[in-house]
Amino acid sequence: MTYIKLIFFLLAAVIATSNATNVAFIKCMSSQTKKVINSSDHLLAPGSPSYSSLMKSSQQNPRWVNSTTQKPLYIVTPYTDIEIQASILCSRKHGLEVRILSGGHDYEGQSFRSKVPFIIINLINLRAVRVNIEDETAWVQSGATLGEVYYNIAKKSSVHGFPAGVCPSVGIGGHVSGGGFGNMVRKHGLAADNVIDAYLIDVYGRILNRKTMGKNLFWAIRGGGGASFGVIVSWKIKLVRVPAVVTYFSVDKKLDQGATELVDRWQYVADKLPEDLFIRIIMQNVGPVNNRTAQASFQSLFLGKVSDLIPVMGKWFPEFGLRAENCTEMTWFESALSFAGYPKESSWDVFLTRTDQYQSNMKGKSDYATKPIPKSGLEGIWKQFQTEESVFVIMEPFGGRMNKISKSKTPYPHRKGNLYNLQYLVKWDVNTVKATKKHMSWIRKLYKYMKPYVSHSPRRAYQNYRDFDLGINKQLNTTYNEAAGWGKKYFKNNFRRLAKVKTKADPYNFFRHEQSIPLISKEKKNRH
Repeated sequence: MTYIKLIFFLLAAVIATSNATNVAFIKCMSSQTKKVINSSDHLLAPGSPSYSSLMKSSQQNPRWVNSTTQKPLYIVTPYTDIEIQASILCSRKHGLEVRILSGGHDYEGQSFRSKVPFIIINLINLRAVRVNIEDETAWVQSGATLGEVYYNIAKKSSVHGFPAGVCPSVGIGGHVSGGGFGNMVRKHGLAADNVIDAYLIDVYGRILNRKTMGKNLFWAIRGGGGASFGVIVSWKIKLVRVPAVVTYFSVDKKLDQGATELVDRWQYVADKLPEDLFIRIIMQNVGPVNNRTAQASFQSLFLGKVSDLIPVMGKWFPEFGLRAENCTEMTWFESALSFAGYPKESSWDVFLTRTDQYQSNMKGKSDYATKPIPKSGLEGIWKQFQTEESVFVIMEPFGGRMNKISKSKTPYPHRKGNLYNLQYLVKWDVNTVKATKKHMSWIRKLYKYMKPYVSHSPRRAYQNYRDFDLGINKQLNTTYNEAAGWGKKYFKNNFRRLAKVKTKADPYNFFRHEQSIPLISKEKKNRH
């Protein structure tokens, strides 16, 4: 047999096997759901009209749109629990992996790509938000975005909110299961700290709530990453009280306006301010290429009026020189619009848009600061900026409520002792191999530069800013010991408990991806 004939024969065999798997999977889905399944309802196959558009619109980081990794055999867009149960059971039966997608903001694209045959369970049709103001709770399906959650809360009440992120197109399923911090973190903690129940479909197709899943699994999904344990269909969240009037300000300071000195001073006060006051910093390049400089943007939410904010700033941060004319009073929902980059008078409907308005190719990394970075270190960051165009270092303060919650109450361990979180981002327009390599190299260089100034033993990271540079599960049977290198960066001492929960909840290691929680040992399990 010639070489060309051999290749043709092997290719034909692969296609035949793939087609057989496809047919068998559809039959299995039809059997499990008790109805005829075809690619025109909620099971999209390559070549179907909606498949490509849904794949593209679901990826908030276009860097992965032309990825050479395998595309899903099917995209399942369930409307009910039954279709999720069927997807899990039929994927197990036919040896397919499952990837779970809510908003598509995952930094490394692990929710919509894989190196082995897989399906995507896209929760886009499961995004109902049912708000109950009487008991100050809401049931939120995992496919809802933060914008949809905030919109529905604001429709019912002007004095309630939810402490989660500032980007409205982020899916709440991934956000909450990874911890989820935003501009009320100092007052109310993480989004995951405010979850009081959940519905999860496990590897056996069972629908579990807080009581039936048990305290360990309920602990694990509130910060340990839900996609390692099952499909979380919905969350019951506790709403928080917000004032009828809050205050927002965003003030830019360029290098020649004392940006370095103000960032330096911010480090000493931001985590010690009254917990009603949150001030974050966005460091970035500004201006044309031939006349570029850098600036620090101080962006703040104060849960109160301007007349109360000015004295607080005068006491704690007088160097900033905040004046009343720098501030705007508004409702809490209007402040959410402002943090997202919209004018406060914008139509509320902009928060129902599921696509990120600042979408671009990007790479992100993260750190935690346990002590202030010296002024010379800050100057070194500005120097790093000179060799790159679109870069951001976002510094978000902790303290307040975060100091009062035990590091082991949820899997998210970065509590007392951390001054602030750092997120590094580099963005670029041209999606080529050469461009990607250049920008990835730059952010890795910045990350290396920051090593002396951030947490150590281990150097910590936030798992919602997923970073495969920290390590991945290279084997299907990767265990706790083999994954501890990256796992302890995200979860510190909580990583071992997560692995124990995983081993009990999913002994087949069915729900897995490049940084899924591993099994505790190499004990062989029958996956089917």
